[in-house]
Amino acid sequence: MPLRKDDPKSVGGYRLVDRLGSGGMGIVYRGRSRSGREVAVKVVHAHHAEDAVFRARFRQEIAAVRKVSGAFTAPVVDADPEALRPWMATQYVPGRSLADRIREQGALRPAELRRLALGLVEALRDIHRAGVVHRDLKPANVLMAEDGPRVIDFGISRAVENHNTLTETGQMIGTPPFMSPEQFTDARTVEPASDVFSLGALLVFCATGRGPFDADSPYLTAFRVVHEAPVLDGVVQPLRAVLEHCLTKEAADRPGLDELAKEFADALPEPDPGEPLTVTLRADALRTVGETSSGADPVAMTKLPGRIRRIGRWGRRARPLLVTAGTVGAVALGLLWYIRLGPGFADTPRTASSATSAGSRWAAVPTGWQPWQTTMFKPAPRGEVKALGKGSGAPGDATCGTYADAVYCAGNDILPVRLDGRTGRTVWRASIGSDAGLNNFTLLGVRDGAMLVRQAVYSNDAKSTSVSVVALDTASGNQLWARRMNDTSIDLTLSGDLVLTADPGGRLVTARNPRTGGDRWSVQLPADAYCQFVAIGTGLYEHCFPESETRAAVLLKLDRSDGSVLKRLKTPNLSGMLGVVNGKEAFVVGGGGSGSGPVRPVDLKFGRILLVDPDTGAATTTKLAKTYDGSVTLAAGTLWITEANGRVSAVSPLSGKELWQTRTDAEGSGRPVYDAATRTLYLVSTSGRVAALDARKGALLWQTDAHADQLAGADVVKSGVLPYGGALIAVTPDGTVFSLDPAHPERKPVSG
Repeated sequence: MPLRKDDPKSVGGYRLVDRLGSGGMGIVYRGRSRSGREVAVKVVHAHHAEDAVFRARFRQEIAAVRKVSGAFTAPVVDADPEALRPWMATQYVPGRSLADRIREQGALRPAELRRLALGLVEALRDIHRAGVVHRDLKPANVLMAEDGPRVIDFGISRAVENHNTLTETGQMIGTPPFMSPEQFTDARTVEPASDVFSLGALLVFCATGRGPFDADSPYLTAFRVVHEAPVLDGVVQPLRAVLEHCLTKEAADRPGLDELAKEFADALPEPDPGEPLTVTLRADALRTVGETSSGADPVAMTKLPGRIRRIGRWGRRARPLLVTAGTVGAVALGLLWYIRLGPGFADTPRTASSATSAGSRWAAVPTGWQPWQTTMFKPAPRGEVKALGKGSGAPGDATCGTYADAVYCAGNDILPVRLDGRTGRTVWRASIGSDAGLNNFTLLGVRDGAMLVRQAVYSNDAKSTSVSVVALDTASGNQLWARRMNDTSIDLTLSGDLVLTADPGGRLVTARNPRTGGDRWSVQLPADAYCQFVAIGTGLYEHCFPESETRAAVLLKLDRSDGSVLKRLKTPNLSGMLGVVNGKEAFVVGGGGSGSGPVRPVDLKFGRILLVDPDTGAATTTKLAKTYDGSVTLAAGTLWITEANGRVSAVSPLSGKELWQTRTDAEGSGRPVYDAATRTLYLVSTSGRVAALDARKGALLWQTDAHADQLAGADVVKSGVLPYGGALIAVTPDGTVFSLDPAHPERKPVSG
């Protein structure tokens, strides 16, 4: 496009030749240096240049682009974020957009799709290795160039090692058909796996000309992304299975890039020799919040450059979306635009292919990792040096969680402790124990750089109990905040960016910020009832059980933004929510014993599964082939059940049919852990014996010898196996923690 009268003639010494596009953030020009080198010059709009927060964000974009280098990125040539109108010049990459290619010629042929898929995987690998998440991968940001992919759009990216957070209350940015569920529900949790989801949506669009979540409005599209299965009509196997894997709602269940490269290579045919690779990601669309559209959609949007016309069934351009909290019900939750640190391994592939051989099934372990074993009782260099429990009581119920590159653990008379995930070395131990009696610590989880624990202090005479929720800084172990509470009427829950606590009276539950402890909202509990707060995917549920056995339990789905009730339904008194299968909410219903109250997915007898349509409330019951007595996990549309004797069963929740049954030596294990990327089921016994099973056929892949120092007096209460990059971390009730390589579980660990 030619320059306009009010366009500058030059910027930063670069003569401007023509316009490449205009967006909400500014204008993109094609410029030329004195030596004749062509560059793409982004110039920020004048009104944004006066905004200090915007300038900070623009500096972040420059820093993010400079972190990424390689064959698939266009480097920053020059920049001046402090200029009167900040600007940045990057290498100029000519070519039309992928959106234009699809609009003009239709869906890509398989050979074209292969080149595109593998090219974008390589591009994302370079981005993620630099510690950056793209966050807006879509056809408008892909150019069909002759010399390979170029990733140059980091306008809404996030450098994962940057601890500073830029927020704009109640807003989030992205393009709905290609956004991941976590971008709608809690943008602070966005990790490299979000780009994998966007890649899957983009490739569905390229293969069919339609997006997997297309709808007539951005609101409905957002709802479908978060809650509904993708529409993959027209995508044939085996590519369909690969894209389904990419579009899994849970970020942790999506494949790593190394695995994707292999699966795309296997699923798509080889291209014709000599046919050029014509894929380039571009960054000449400057965008920001606050620019509204004049169309019928009651939502503010920014403009896109270029000639994009239609994407899927949208009757308008597919544009980046700005949503105010509450406008998509439980989907848009406010405070959703963040550029911040996130957990995970940007530089390490987390999975390998789904083949059953050790050489191809498992991923590479994190750099610097080695097999290790330690206990939660070793002296710590920071905080409380000595442990409480060893020899002072009966330590047990030890649980751990992973966050970034560390492992966080706590338990019965076991002070909260941080371990190095690569070596098992003790980093710190929290100084929050009480001398008044037995200290019981329950790990709630780790969020936003805060380790959340429930601390119950029982007096020596067993006549009094003090219960608190405590937040500890993950870096230092220092206490961030604490709240006294009464949890006799609720189960504590950490759900996304919310931690729920009950007031001392036990009737008022408050949702708090995990890092600061600040109030978000409160709900009043019903009288004479015990309530569980259950987090299933992005949903938050309140499941209340009356004291009277003659009354039904009540399930409330809550709006995570304000605690309001989105829907209400009755369930059997002896029941517990497992998750969602085939679009229906699934509950396990007790099939043995007596009494009322919640059925927990640990240590229970059950013989029925209740399936409830979330829209109509219509319920159906699946009677299982027999009554099971053990722990159950619902994942990948299957019930995975472990029993005290080490037997593992796979059962269909829709038909009740037992798919397979396998006997292992992992007695007393907790809930099994399903790894969707490798289609593997893991469990660990109280003695520290880990077993791995092929989830499809039930074949026992391997099992280890015992690792625990001693046998505790309880089963593994929670899932005792944690993924850690390509490695595994296992925990036993006695406080033993160890890490192994699933490709070589026989390797002897070193002492942590």
